[in-house]
Amino acid sequence: QVQLVESGGGLVQPGGSLSLLCAASGSIFNIGDMGWYRQAPGKQRELVAVITRGGSTHYADSVKGRFTISRDNAKNTVYLQMNNLEPEDTAVYYCNAGLVAAGTRPNEYWGQGTQVTVSS
Repeated sequence: QVQLVESGGGLVQPGGSLSLLCAASGSIFNIGDMGWYRQAPGKQRELVAVITRGGSTHYADSVKGRFTISRDNAKNTVYLQMNNLEPEDTAVYYCNAGLVAAGTRPNEYWGQGTQVTVSS
């Protein structure tokens, strides 16, 4: 059974930093793209950043220059470093991965979400 477990959310003041981590576990053969999405109250879930297995990255315009996504393929882990946080970054952040697990076809998996609150 595949699981994506996020950690690192919390409360931070505007201008502060937070780091998120998402670890995939289970009988995993291969992980393709990994990414972070977020959903603020009353809004749709939106892409924050995505990284390919080879390390190519894509960011939402709203976080370019402030957030950095990275991954460790050996640890099946993806990270999101968030700097210069703004109140508008407040949301539940979800990890996402496209992967192949034992006995299954390629599929998309989600973590349970971690709350990030930016407030003074």
